[in-house]
Amino acid sequence: MLRRRGLRHVFGIVLLALTLANTLAAVSGLAAQEVVYRTARWEPDSLGNHRAVVRVRKPAPAVRIRLPWRRRDLEPERKGVWVVDARTGSRVANVAVLTITREAGELAFEPVSGAGDYYVYYMRYTGSIRSNYPKITYVGPDSTADSAWLARSGLGDPARAAREARKLPAAELVAFEAVDEFDRMDPMEVIATAEETRRLLGRQGNPSWLVFPEERRFPIRMTTDLPLRWLRRGSTGAFHGSAARGEFFVFQLGVWAAQTRLEDVRVDFGPLSGPRGVIAASGFRCFNLGGVDWQGHAFTARVDVTEGRMLPLWCGLQVPRSTAAGRYAGSMTVRARGQDPAPVAFTIAISGDTIRNAGDDDPSRLSRLRWLDSRLAADEEVVAPYTPVTVRGDTLGILGRELLLGQDGLPAAIRSYFTIEMTSIGRSPREVLAAPVRLVLLDSAGRELPRMPVERRITPVGPGAVAWNASSRAGPLELAIDGRLEFDGYVAFTVAVRAREAVSLRDIRLELPILPDVARYAMGLGLRGGGAPGVFDWTWDSTRNQDGAWLGDVNAGLQFSLRDDRYSRPLNTNFYLSKPLIMPRSWANNGSGGCRLRGGKEAYQVICFSGARTMTAGEVQRYDFQLLLTPFHPLQTKAQWSTRYFHAYVPLDSVARMGANTVNVHHATAINPWINYPFLATDGLSAYVDSAHARGMRVKIYYTVRELTNHAPELFALRSLGSEVIAPGPGGGFSWLQEHLGDDYIAAWHVPEIKDAAVINTGISRWHNFYVEGLRWLVENTAIDGLYIDDVAFDRSIMKRVRKVLARGRPAPLIDLHSANQFNPRDGFANSANLYLEHFPYIDRLWFGEYFDYNAPPEFWLTEMSGIPFGLMGEMLQDGGNPWRGMLFGMTSRLPWSGDPRELWRFFDAYGIADTRMIGFWVPGQPVRTGRSDVLATVYQGPTRSIVALGSWATDTVKLQLEIDWARLGLNPGRGRIAAPPLPGFQPEANFRRGEPIPVAPGKGWLLVLEASPSP
Repeated sequence: MLRRRGLRHVFGIVLLALTLANTLAAVSGLAAQEVVYRTARWEPDSLGNHRAVVRVRKPAPAVRIRLPWRRRDLEPERKGVWVVDARTGSRVANVAVLTITREAGELAFEPVSGAGDYYVYYMRYTGSIRSNYPKITYVGPDSTADSAWLARSGLGDPARAAREARKLPAAELVAFEAVDEFDRMDPMEVIATAEETRRLLGRQGNPSWLVFPEERRFPIRMTTDLPLRWLRRGSTGAFHGSAARGEFFVFQLGVWAAQTRLEDVRVDFGPLSGPRGVIAASGFRCFNLGGVDWQGHAFTARVDVTEGRMLPLWCGLQVPRSTAAGRYAGSMTVRARGQDPAPVAFTIAISGDTIRNAGDDDPSRLSRLRWLDSRLAADEEVVAPYTPVTVRGDTLGILGRELLLGQDGLPAAIRSYFTIEMTSIGRSPREVLAAPVRLVLLDSAGRELPRMPVERRITPVGPGAVAWNASSRAGPLELAIDGRLEFDGYVAFTVAVRAREAVSLRDIRLELPILPDVARYAMGLGLRGGGAPGVFDWTWDSTRNQDGAWLGDVNAGLQFSLRDDRYSRPLNTNFYLSKPLIMPRSWANNGSGGCRLRGGKEAYQVICFSGARTMTAGEVQRYDFQLLLTPFHPLQTKAQWSTRYFHAYVPLDSVARMGANTVNVHHATAINPWINYPFLATDGLSAYVDSAHARGMRVKIYYTVRELTNHAPELFALRSLGSEVIAPGPGGGFSWLQEHLGDDYIAAWHVPEIKDAAVINTGISRWHNFYVEGLRWLVENTAIDGLYIDDVAFDRSIMKRVRKVLARGRPAPLIDLHSANQFNPRDGFANSANLYLEHFPYIDRLWFGEYFDYNAPPEFWLTEMSGIPFGLMGEMLQDGGNPWRGMLFGMTSRLPWSGDPRELWRFFDAYGIADTRMIGFWVPGQPVRTGRSDVLATVYQGPTRSIVALGSWATDTVKLQLEIDWARLGLNPGRGRIAAPPLPGFQPEANFRRGEPIPVAPGKGWLLVLEASPSP
């Protein structure tokens, strides 16, 4: 672990003795002395994380001290130095800084309390330290020394100060201290001096490069300096380790490009021979040189090392469980193109013990690095509630939907069987398309090039997917379309357009003709969720996280997104502009592309065009696009009413008393302290989950991949992978990140109370494989019931694997997704629901969220917050939401973050809402109507009574005379009565006669119970 618990020790550092030059500033070596490193406690937010303890043996007007601090930070002379009297805690004013380099510092000061200890703080910082996104800078030099003291001490003349300082009595360096174990620099961040490094190379015959084997306990942290640890040990070319049977044993090879650039670095592993057998070379792997990507594809990576830099290669050996105990020896060779190879002798002692789970139960072993190459749950199996994909001729079937393929490989028809209530799947299809989808190619004169189909083939690839390919010709162009439909409604099209000869084109465009009655609502492409516009034009812009849109009705619709072969998932939420959308060369076409939305009587046309272009002979352009066929599954209303969230880590008895039954454990809590790394307090987590299960409650945890805590033991191994896992960026942020990562990262969420400082992950990487494996480990070892996901930084393929892992490991697992409204410049004007729609098939509940406007029209609620057109239901957050309007969509708030839903929960239980049928306000001809468009009604129909939710968008109080079809509700209209039970904070008790006007205040509403009164 990075904390290296129990591994800190005091050790001596032998320093090279060099002759002093004309001034102390010219000293390149360090006087031989023993240096102690240790920890102590002080207030770092005012004094910094590092200090030297200096002891004055005898009182004197001034003393000098030389500090061989061997600092990894650059330009230390730009940071100020404070001397503090240990006895009084006061700053010493009379201080003269003589010289500051990365290797050492020299200063003189007045020991105001005489003999005793003094502290020298040399990395003080300031800024918004307590912020969740801190901006921290280091305090520069200042001078508080009195001129008379400087003169008396011989330090008044800067030109002579260093020489005169040698006449002063020398103070003694006691130790270098860090504020805690986690902030320590030793042993791997204590730099070797330039002279020591030169001498090392000389002893090795002045090679162009060297390899330093290193154990996992000491992650290589620096890339531009050698650690002093290696200078003392030297480049031995040998590694010695010990492991248990069955262990995945991790080690490092530090490749130092001392005097030349290294290209195409590789490692050849050999077998290990032991007393009674051989460990095959195939048991080795190097994570830097390749592995398995997040889609399950094997890959290799080229590794180059810039001259003067260090690259740690993180490697592992899988020791077979059957290995006999004993010492095994062999060798490996590190190679670089054009360079002499560097052999490394490798010896490992295998104990007689057999370890569980390859060592994964102990994060400090770093055996979990092998999770980076996991293919767990990357299969074609179906997960509930979905059904296998069916193929009947040209018709492909999935849960509640059908896709009819045309001969050209594009959709000829799309059908939805979901009922308009969205609570079931019916038998009558609703057509989505007004005509087949078309890819239109126009020559330079604007004439359409006729397509000549050549071949189309449909191939089932497993229960969960079917693939097809189609080829055709259009004049001088050849088209190859590969399609894939998955069980959740995801349809991917890879479209390669190849020019057989040079050709000029007016346009290549995709036409999606949607039936007008289906295209009622829209969101995406800069459109806020609401009614589909009659006319809308959009063009590509990398400052906007937009590449597609959703159009549809509550029970039928589709999302389209446009991509090419260079697509890389952008960063989301606050970090979008750090890695924005890569414009597809085909669709964007240097600013010529865009989309036109046009309403019409026969069809609502979506036309995605790319504009004029010239293609050379043999050139290929990829016009890829994706469709999501919505909805995904029926609404789970019973689960919505029976699952009640408490979103905080508190004693379970308190949760139960407040009526909740499902706990979300956030990070920065005792049993889940570190963001997105819930593996360091699992004993407490497991005990909490067990206690919840005994009470019939469920526990979910915050765990995702958008950012990663600096407390993750694998952090520096991930850092060695370049930008594969940790996103590159400007650095900065909390002091620990600046002092130990240095630069080229994006600082993310920070919890000041526990110094949890995260960095941003890239949009997609092997870390997602680790994430899926980590979830499996949590399910198996702590029995968590699901995940709370705070925005999503991975793609649908990972979410699908996540759902499978949960479903295979826990009964009725839950995933809820939270997002703030991302329709703003910083987040790229993305609609959260549109952005995350590909994940919705695997989500149980939405919590959207901060900055969502609950005064927005019902169409916005329906499309962007409720989840209903996609088969989901949600909860409210911002300012507690609006409970009256929320009930129109089956939305409440959750404890303790957003309002207080307890009175509503009691009402739900008292009136059996879990056993009702939801008939939303959007259902034509529903049994209760208000006669107004600004006051809406949703009915919850039960076997003996019904509940009517009223919610108003009217600006004034209105008096409604409800139109109630009592017979459709199964109630005798002659004895029907309307009652409003008392709900504190929601409504007073009231009874209304049939036909009596019901007053509805602006922004509010009622929950009315309709039932038959007893017979007289």
